[in-house]
Amino acid sequence: MPSDRSDPAESGSEDELSRRWREKSLRYVSAINSFVERGLRDGWEKAGKQPKDTRQTMAKAVLAAVRRANDLGTTDELREKFPPAHEPFGKMIEVGGPGLPVATLLDDGRVVLCIADSWESHRFVEVHERHIEPLDASILSIGRSPDRRYFAVARPSGVQILDGWGGPVVAALNWPDGLEEPPTVTQIIPFPDGDSALLVSPEGVFVLQPGGAVRLLPRPEELEECQKEDLSSSLAMEHGAISPDGRYIATGHQSSPHYVFDTATCHLVAEIGPMSEYPHYAAFSSDGAMVILNACHFYSGATIGVPTTLLPGLRTEYYETHPQIPTLEDGARVYAAVYRPDEFIIGDAYGYLRAFDRTGKRLWQHYVGGTINCIDISQDGKELVVSTFAGFLCFLELDTGKRDPFTIGTSMHRERRRWLFWKNESRPLIW
Repeated sequence: MPSDRSDPAESGSEDELSRRWREKSLRYVSAINSFVERGLRDGWEKAGKQPKDTRQTMAKAVLAAVRRANDLGTTDELREKFPPAHEPFGKMIEVGGPGLPVATLLDDGRVVLCIADSWESHRFVEVHERHIEPLDASILSIGRSPDRRYFAVARPSGVQILDGWGGPVVAALNWPDGLEEPPTVTQIIPFPDGDSALLVSPEGVFVLQPGGAVRLLPRPEELEECQKEDLSSSLAMEHGAISPDGRYIATGHQSSPHYVFDTATCHLVAEIGPMSEYPHYAAFSSDGAMVILNACHFYSGATIGVPTTLLPGLRTEYYETHPQIPTLEDGARVYAAVYRPDEFIIGDAYGYLRAFDRTGKRLWQHYVGGTINCIDISQDGKELVVSTFAGFLCFLELDTGKRDPFTIGTSMHRERRRWLFWKNESRPLIW
């Protein structure tokens, strides 16, 4: 927990504050990287005591410097003077950090971002290089098709599918019959055909089509059990993904196995037992050859990789190993994932980006801080955007060829910009 004592640097010049911050940051990052390396190599019981971060007493003064730079338009100098961090601001984040559950990187560098101030209140904005523009206040959610072409915009009246961001409306879809009001949208994903969409919500998982909606989850037997036991049929940890060719839908929720459906028929084609307690996330590789399925237990979890050629007729039990289904990552509760050639990149509950190949070989990890909300990658695979429950929106340049000494992790990536969306700030701040 941060100390209430002030650092002597707070009462000195900004240059002195910068010197102290950089010095302490280098010391802490080096120590924590060595600690993590020992833990991964030798086991955490042999890693020793976790290093202590001593920057908390400087956090208020550093944040004040960030505000001044934003007021004066001198933010280009900020990252050199005050390399960003997460841990020293823990107390402030607890009070002010909203969730950022949608962060979609457009091809021109803009980001469509959802700012969730609470479970009931959210708003969408466009994040430009140096300014923010609000979007229509009626928007409930936004999603993009796996091929990046189509966008779904959900409003109380229904879902519109656009051909390109800001492009023409090519389909208008109604909410499922029988719902008393528009659903709480967890995900809305257009299919590559541009005329239908996958709705993931606590009320159920549906394929929205021009002729009406088809329910995938809860399954009929799940609904029957809920009615028999007088239980709620509302889903938790609901999630879904569409394969790049639109053929398959991977989905699930807290009380289910991992499910895969055939899009054309909406029939169940695979039922896969998770390797941890609760199914939590699914994603396909960009070539459609593999689907990764994550299940969690508290903040930990396990992610398996299923070749899509195995899917038709596949049935496995909970914790059942399969010779062709490797466990790709053991330890992360996954909230987001992207794929680039031969590499899955996941974002986990501990604030790490982690990369591994299709065999499960660990490639790199990069710490952002705060539970990862959403990640997206540019079409050329050179830039990553990351949003977190700590109210950070981060832009990373990938594969720079050298380690950043101020970054926790093993990657060769460099964060070039960070926005702070904190409720207790008068405006978003560039860092």
